[in-house]
Formats: sequence, structure tokens, C-alpha cells
Amino acid sequence: MENLKTKKVGEIVAGDYRCAAVFQRNGIEFCCKGNRTLNDACERKGLSADKLIVELNDILTGVRTTEQDYQAWELTKLTGYIVETHHRYIEKTTPVLIQFLDKLCKVHGGGHPELFEINDTFNRSARELAAHMKKEELMLFPAIGKMVAAKSKGERMEPMMFGTVQNPIAMMMQEHETEGANFEDIAKLSNGYMPPGDACATYRAAYVLLSEFDTDLHKHIHLENNILFPKAIELEDELNIAE
Repeated sequence: MENLKTKKVGEIVAGDYRCAAVFQRNGIEFCCKGNRTLNDACERKGLSADKLIVELNDILTGVRTTEQDYQAWELTKLTGYIVETHHRYIEKTTPVLIQFLDKLCKVHGGGHPELFEINDTFNRSARELAAHMKKEELMLFPAIGKMVAAKSKGERMEPMMFGTVQNPIAMMMQEHETEGANFEDIAKLSNGYMPPGDACATYRAAYVLLSEFDTDLHKHIHLENNILFPKAIELEDELNIAE
């Protein structure tokens, strides 16, 4: 089997998303910082790469279950999935979390001042994500669709208004870094989404929902950074679109 130590973490997860669970358990970022090799990521965390490779090999040599092979998907299918699954999830869940967090600040903020910082960080992230998703849906994803159509029809494609597709991709990846950092902060402030002993039902529900939001965001960013964006750049090169 290929030496996993020198393979990028994002590539490992792109090959089989089940590997994400191993990295999450060990605190290794695989979406925003997925360009690090496994060996480098382990060294930064003080972990044994050999031990992680044993866990990863157990997954990679096992029977694949219902997990989708996103690598094999045509790009417009992938962008459609990202919009309908991950963008819509954010749009649906954000108002609920804002309501929960506002209530927690009013009721429990006196005893748990970290709630105010969690609330501020989440609200900032929600605004940034809303703008981010619009840029993808109105600019980047349609451009990727045009490239897919041009290849399918064997047609020459005119240069895009923003030049190379790498320009908006670089912007999206930078924004992914920002949101990843926001949720690292929220996870630390919430003690890994672990509610305190005096937490009420709303408190506990808010932390469960924040944890689910974080997990969904990780997969969302992974699909873009490690699969969609590299394939879009590869397609642009194939089409030889001049700026």
C-alpha cells in the first residue's frame, strides 16, 4: 500500500471519507489544513504517524459501506450536492442556533461569560458564510458548470470575467480558513461542545447543534478544498482557457 506518511491529509480523506473520523479523533485538521502530509500533521500534534497508519489501513482495507465516492462524481453533480446539502443546511440551521445562543446569553451569561464570545463568533461566522455561499452559487459554481459544458460539447471556452478560476478559488479557500478558525475558537470556548453540569435542555441542545454544524462544515470545506477545487483547476488547464 502507498506510503501514507508522505501523502497529504486532505488527499487521504478525499480518497475515502471514512478516514476523516481518525483525524477528527486525533485533532488533525483535514479540510482547511489538508495540504500537510500525514507525517507533518502528526509531528505538529506530537502523535505517532505509525499508530495512525494502522488505524487508517484498517479503514482503507475494509469494505466500503454507503459512503459516496465523491471523487468519481462529475463536477456539476458535486456542486449541486454541496449547494443542496451543505449550503441549505447552513441556511436552515443558522436561525435556530442564533435564537438558542441569544437565549443562553440572557439566561446563563452571568454564570458562563464564555457564552457571549461563542454567540459573537457564531453570528460573525454566520454572516461570513452567507456571503461566501452567495459568491459560490452566483459566480464560482456557474463558471465550473460552463467549463463542464464546454468540455462535454467539445467547444472552445472564452476567458472568464475573473480570469483564471484559480482567482475565486483562492478567495474561497482563504474564507474557509477563516471559518475553520472561527469554529476552532467555538470548540475551545465550549469545552469541545461539552455543556456544564448546570446546563438546561436548551443549553444542551445548542451545544449538540453547534457540534453538528461544525462537523457538517468540515465535510463541506473538505469537498471543496480537496476534491472540487483541484478538479476545477485541472479542467481549466485541460480546456486551455487563456486569461
